[in-house]
Amino acid sequence: MSVAALVFLGIAAIVPPALSWKKLPQWLAPAVAITALAAAAVFAAAGQPVKGFGVAATAVLAVGAAATGGISIPPLAFRIARRQGTAGSTSGPVGSGPLRGGLIIGILERAAVAAAILTAKGPEGIAIVMAVKGLARYPELREPTASEQFIIGTFASVLWACAAAGIGRGMFS
Repeated sequence: MSVAALVFLGIAAIVPPALSWKKLPQWLAPAVAITALAAAAVFAAAGQPVKGFGVAATAVLAVGAAATGGISIPPLAFRIARRQGTAGSTSGPVGSGPLRGGLIIGILERAAVAAAILTAKGPEGIAIVMAVKGLARYPELREPTASEQFIIGTFASVLWACAAAGIGRGMFS
């Protein structure tokens, strides 16, 4: 069961970014990511705790699933928010609109959050990541729709990273 969980964590890490760059339906990458992460959670819950090499493999795959597998999650959250009429005019992919560089910042943010959770420094690590991100983005947050984009993107990214890292952390014990 643990091997199946690792396979699905790997799928969650690799397939969504590969699908995001193709001209495929926008819903496909987040659907694959969410399905793969859910399957990893089911298999992780049913399996035995990992030991030895499995611990390292789990940590690498969980951080990978958090960092790259979450690429399609903030755009999904933006599309849902636009339908609700709350996200302003943030059209285009992550990294467009008033806050540039969101794709790379999001990958780094999710990797740092996942690493903090996996090393049992979750609350402190997440607080440091959020503080650094908030201070770095502070001058840009005065744009009309920047604060909504910042909040929605950050929450979507952090929730995804917590889910991926939580699965990995659960496989340790």
